[in-house]
Amino acid sequence: MRRRRLLSTLAALPTVAGAGCLTLDDDDEPTPTTDEPDPVRLERVRMRLDTPWGAAFHPRTGELYLTERPGRIQRATGRDAGLVRDLTDETVERGETGLLGLAFDPVDPSRAFAYQTYQRKSGLWNRVLELAVDRDFAVSGVLFDKIPAARVNNGGRLAVGPENALYVTTGDADDPESAQDTDSLAGKVLRFTRDGEPHPDNPFGNAVYSYGHHNPLGITFVSGECYVCDHGLDGDDELNHVRAGENYGWPVVAGNTRAERFVDPLVTWDAQLTPASVTYYRGGIERWRDSFFLGSLTGEHLRRVVVEGDGATAQDTFFSDLGRIRTTFTGPDGHLYLTTSDQDGEGDPEPTDDAVFRVLPP
Repeated sequence: MRRRRLLSTLAALPTVAGAGCLTLDDDDEPTPTTDEPDPVRLERVRMRLDTPWGAAFHPRTGELYLTERPGRIQRATGRDAGLVRDLTDETVERGETGLLGLAFDPVDPSRAFAYQTYQRKSGLWNRVLELAVDRDFAVSGVLFDKIPAARVNNGGRLAVGPENALYVTTGDADDPESAQDTDSLAGKVLRFTRDGEPHPDNPFGNAVYSYGHHNPLGITFVSGECYVCDHGLDGDDELNHVRAGENYGWPVVAGNTRAERFVDPLVTWDAQLTPASVTYYRGGIERWRDSFFLGSLTGEHLRRVVVEGDGATAQDTFFSDLGRIRTTFTGPDGHLYLTTSDQDGEGDPEPTDDAVFRVLPP
């Protein structure tokens, strides 16, 4: 079994204003994290998780909450860290399905949303749940239902974008042709109001914001603009600048095509990266500012991408000793966070897997 060693500090991590109370593990071992001249510091926030997927900080308390794919919601930081809601009985974890994305309502922090796979007589479906935060994330309703599901390619990220709209990424649910059908919810980026209605400015009169996506597992916003990472097929993974009404090509094309009817990606990778998330960094590590960071499952690393204009001008990889990296995100403290995903049936888990880490300046 591969041995992975983790960098630790000599003392407990202090509380960061607006970021909850973060705790470290006592058995971390020091190791270099990168060959940069001034290595960054990697601190483990929480361990012994099972496939952490969605991640969101409470807008008021700053505490970090995570979904675990089998169907649990965990409070990852603070004095009351631990399980807050078990939805395993209502959640189907089969292949890539489960309890996936998580987001708080930015206007009403007593509400949160989660992306869940469930079973009906007609088969598997995905839906967006409404959760009552003040009642330990009890399910208070279904915000939106009947998103196609399958063992693979379910998308599942939730993100709050401009005007407090809720964006939802969906995979093609193993039906590639559906990604080109604007009447289907599969293979899309969807946009909703906070009440779960299709956004009135959507281009097709339904919930669809953009189409032609394969399995978009990451979404982030930079200056109000939407960016999504997507899986290719044995390569041709993509980072896309996503705009309303645009067609990103799947399954007709993947990667760069220069075809007028499709939007080419900003970045594409020939070798399979399997990007599972994307975030944009403006934190305290000066040389990393204004960069995208993607979690790589197959590549088992954190990838930094600098984009200028219509393409990448620089790329680096980090933390190749942690295993499969699924979720990258930034916190209210400005720091970069990431989660490992070695308990998902595809990795090589250590006894302390899976874990959440925070990346700090030297």
